[in-house]
Amino acid sequence: MEKPIFWIIFVLLLVLIGLCVLSRLPKFQKGNKVAMSTPQAPHKNIIDLPQPELKGKMSLEEVIFKRRSRREYTQESLTLAQVSQILWSGQGITDEKTGFRSSPSAGALYPLDIYLVVGRNGVEDLPEGVYHFLPQGQKLEKISTEDLRESLTKASLNQSFIAQAPMVLVITGEYERTMVKYGERGRQYVHQEAGHTAQNIYLQVESLGLGTVTIGAFNEEEIINILDLPSTHHPLYVMPVGQVE
Repeated sequence: MEKPIFWIIFVLLLVLIGLCVLSRLPKFQKGNKVAMSTPQAPHKNIIDLPQPELKGKMSLEEVIFKRRSRREYTQESLTLAQVSQILWSGQGITDEKTGFRSSPSAGALYPLDIYLVVGRNGVEDLPEGVYHFLPQGQKLEKISTEDLRESLTKASLNQSFIAQAPMVLVITGEYERTMVKYGERGRQYVHQEAGHTAQNIYLQVESLGLGTVTIGAFNEEEIINILDLPSTHHPLYVMPVGQVE
């Protein structure tokens, strides 16, 4: 007759082997869909941006003191590093573990998106067109090859300096991302976050020796149509950016 201890050890070994096998199986969501991410080939419309600098040449106090709304821009091109720094200041990732961003967000739900309208020779090493900023990984997604600054100008009550800037940012808000947690009050939180983001951009632009201005006078539906935005993305700010004399 076998000793009981032998069978106890045998059963424990079987359990351990079973656990090891299960740990290597793909995990499933409801509907038996595989939840594991699969490697994807690089997308030709995705552009890697330079990593942002974490220390500037100007103190925060000096930047605040010098900040102004600037509406006159030279034809000098921006650099891709400047563009990356500006986008990071508005909605960039500041903590890879948590996904926290440079601007505070109610419930860390991040309802804002930033779109770039780049003119011809507006940004070095970046062709004219419309781009969507992707905070994760500090990237751009190209969504159009057209220079739409003139169309943006018309949609913004013909404020001609918009078309003169080499690059124009459009900040949009998706209310549903915040309202899912905070209800109707979420709309106000989205507007507050847009203010946080715009001020960050203002200060970063100033620290780089550039200029910008926040514009709220525009036809929302026209901008949605011009940029072919998702219907849930509501334009909140238009911000031309350029070199100043």
